[in-house]
Amino acid sequence: MGRLFGTDGVRGLANADLSPELALRVAAAAAHVLSESLWAGSSASGRAPVAVVGRDPRASGEMLEAAVVAGLTSAGATVIRVGVLPSPAVAYLTAEARADLGVMLSASHNPMPDNGIKIFAAGGHKLPDEIEDQIEAAVADPVAWPRPTGAHIGRAHDLLDGAEHYVKHLVDSTPHPLAGVRVVVDCANGAAAEVGPEAYRRAGADVIAINAEPDGLNINEKCGSTHLDVVREAVLAHGADLGLAHDGDADRCLAVDAAGEVVDGDQIMAILALAMRDEGTLTDDTLVATVMSNLGLRLAMQQVGIRLVETKVGDRYVLEALRAGGFAIGGEQSGHIVMPAHATTGDGILTGLHLLARVAATGRSLADLASVVRKLPQVLVNVPVADRATGSRAASVLAAVADAEALLTGTGRVLLRPSGTESLVRVMVEASTVELAESVATHIAAEVRSASPAS
Repeated sequence: MGRLFGTDGVRGLANADLSPELALRVAAAAAHVLSESLWAGSSASGRAPVAVVGRDPRASGEMLEAAVVAGLTSAGATVIRVGVLPSPAVAYLTAEARADLGVMLSASHNPMPDNGIKIFAAGGHKLPDEIEDQIEAAVADPVAWPRPTGAHIGRAHDLLDGAEHYVKHLVDSTPHPLAGVRVVVDCANGAAAEVGPEAYRRAGADVIAINAEPDGLNINEKCGSTHLDVVREAVLAHGADLGLAHDGDADRCLAVDAAGEVVDGDQIMAILALAMRDEGTLTDDTLVATVMSNLGLRLAMQQVGIRLVETKVGDRYVLEALRAGGFAIGGEQSGHIVMPAHATTGDGILTGLHLLARVAATGRSLADLASVVRKLPQVLVNVPVADRATGSRAASVLAAVADAEALLTGTGRVLLRPSGTESLVRVMVEASTVELAESVATHIAAEVRSASPAS
């Protein structure tokens, strides 16, 4: 698998790359690294480390959950199983329970055969690189772990009302009642299938839930935030005011307006940032976004006097910038949006609630609110490769990028980056026209394929 941790935890083909044996070792290593007490009775507090464990509904989650619980309890941890819940719910419950760590089993927007392990530190925060490196080193050297025995072995129990705690938290955070808003919610047959529609309904919206019947095999299958045609068609069929689409673990939210036009994460961030500025809660009039955000977002924020702080790709880097600057909102074009006043990580349902609240409070349509951002045509090509480093750093590829940047100077840009979770190199081009962006992206993608052909 190369480096164990990608941009969003450990991810791979379940029962192959990501085996139960590996899951057990990762969980045990995380318990040792993230807790002051390596086993019950060894710390000044005299208590065992506590871990919250949740999962999305994909079939392999049951197998990996058992392995993770075994790994945690073998390290002396007390395990609180919360069952099928979104990733941000596990982060929230980790903080609420004052646990030493949280573990979420999900491959997010990836297809069903994949799964992943996301680890949260105390307080529900994502891990910095140096802590991931420590866990990875501990996975490679399990002989060094203390092995509790007898009464010091960890125990596990189920938290039956975790979903209720999470939904109440979401609804309490909603700044305006949603009465009068009709919304289609695509749950991606994932972790939001129950708590998502419930939260929107309790906040007052008229909710039409689709793809809310997970069977363990259909998560993200032609639905959710990666297949927006489904929610678009449902919005038009039901005459809804807008539609929301989540991914498998519900840390993303994308939208479509009443006419079926896509409203992406950049536009949602702009809408919410303006709402916060009007409410006086936008710290230092600053929005945090990644290098993948459209140039149109930057220009729109400049025009309304909002500063944009830019980070590397990955919501973990957005989180780091938010925490370092004490800022109020940040996110990604893909729909990972973080509001630290309410969540420690990206929360798609929270984002959807606040977006609906802005629509309800202003009486304006989503299309009208989203028009603040005039997006530059953007083309993204995902190129399968044998080796991500070679595909993104070969001399021929770098030369093609340099030529493109010279061509687009002042009118667009090129971003080339290896995926953190898949064997892909992502080629993103913004230009004055779609045709030019496609032409440039196609040329660079061909150079990437030539440099590192996929097997």
